[in-house]
Amino acid sequence: MKLRAAVERLERVVATTGSPDAAPAELEAALKATVEVQSFIAAQRAELVRALAQHPTSFPEAAIADTSGCTLGAASRERERADTLDSAAAMADALSDGVITAGHVDALTRATRDLDEAATASLLGDDEALATAASQRSIAEFDAFLKRAAKALAAADGEARLERQRRATRLRTWTDDDGMFNLKGRFDPDLGRELARRIRTATRSMFAHDVPATAPVDALERTQHLEALALAELVIGDGASGSASGPPVVVIDATQTNGAGGPVLDWGIPVELPLSVLDGVLGRSDPDAVIVANGVVLHAPGRLDLGRTSRLANRAQRRALQGLYATCAVPGCAVHYDRCRLHHVVWWSNGGRTDLDNLLPICQHHHTLLHDNVWDVSLGPNRELSIRIPDGTVLRAGPPRRSAA
Repeated sequence: MKLRAAVERLERVVATTGSPDAAPAELEAALKATVEVQSFIAAQRAELVRALAQHPTSFPEAAIADTSGCTLGAASRERERADTLDSAAAMADALSDGVITAGHVDALTRATRDLDEAATASLLGDDEALATAASQRSIAEFDAFLKRAAKALAAADGEARLERQRRATRLRTWTDDDGMFNLKGRFDPDLGRELARRIRTATRSMFAHDVPATAPVDALERTQHLEALALAELVIGDGASGSASGPPVVVIDATQTNGAGGPVLDWGIPVELPLSVLDGVLGRSDPDAVIVANGVVLHAPGRLDLGRTSRLANRAQRRALQGLYATCAVPGCAVHYDRCRLHHVVWWSNGGRTDLDNLLPICQHHHTLLHDNVWDVSLGPNRELSIRIPDGTVLRAGPPRRSAA
C-alpha cells in the first residue's frame, strides 16, 4: 500500500466518524479501513525496528518500550515480529498492503518459535502461500492452520528421523578463491551437541584472559574467529582444553509442576530426542542436579563462591546459573546462555567477588555496551534485575526462569 492509499483510508474513516447519518455499511467499511491503516503502520514500525536493530550500539527493545509506553516483553515481541517479516517477504508485503494484520504475523512468530532451523525454513519456504492463507483466514483460524503445519513438521518421525540425521552426517572441505581452507559440516543433534560443547569449552579456556591480535572487532565475527581457532587446537593440538566432558546437568525447578504433581525437569538438551536415545546420551554418567526456585539456586554441585581468589568463574558456577538462565540476562536478548560470559555485577576492578550472587550471564554484544557505556546493573534477592543506562533508560526483569526464555 502506498502512503497516499493509507491517507485516503484515514480520511474516509474521519469523514465517517464525523457523519451522524452514516449507514451501518459505511461504518463497517470505515472499521475495515482502520484495520488496513493499522496494518500499514505496523509494517512501517517493523521496518523502523529492523533498521534500529542494525546499529551496533542500539538496544531496540528499550527504544520501543520508551516510545510506546509498553513493557519490555511487549517490545521484545515487536522485535520478533520485525524479525519474522524480515524472513517472510510476502507476509511483509501483505501486511503493508493491509491484506493481513499484525496478529497474523505474530501467529507465524509463535509457530516458528519451537521449531528447529530446518523445520522453520520448511514452514517459511513458500511465504507466498502463507500470505495467501493468512489473507483468507481470521487470526485464530490462521493460528490453528500454522499449529497443524508446525505439528506435522516437528512431530514427524522420532527415531526414524534421528536415524536419517545420523546417516546424513557429512563433512566437506575445500579451498576457496581467496586461498582459505573451508570446512562445512552437518551433524545429527546428539553428535552436534557434543561438538558444540567442546568447541565452546575450548574457546573459554584458551581465550579467558587474552585474545589474539587477529581477532576482529565485531562481536559476532570475533566469536566465530575464536571458535575457529579453538576447533583447530582441538583437532591439531592435544585437545586437552576441550576434552573434559563432565557429567550432564538436570535442572529441577521447584516453582513449576509437570502436571503430575512433580517438579519440572530440564535435561538441557536443545533438541527433542526419542526416549531410547535420551537414555543413551544421559546414561554415560550420573547427572548433576541443580535445584532452583523463584530466581534462587537452592542446590548445585561444586564450589559456588570463589571470592577474590579467581577472576574467572568456574564450571560449577556456570552450571548453577544455567539452571536459571537460558539466554543473556538483558531483557529481550535471545543469545543462548552458552555464548554468554559471566559478568561481575560489582566489577572485579571495583573489588567485586567471583561469588554466585555477583555473577550474571551477559552476551558479548551487551557486555561490550555495558562496559563501554558504564551501565549500572543491580540484582535483588531473587535476582530481580535492574539496568540503568546513562541516557536515562531503565531496564527491569523479574526473577529469571529458564523455561520462560
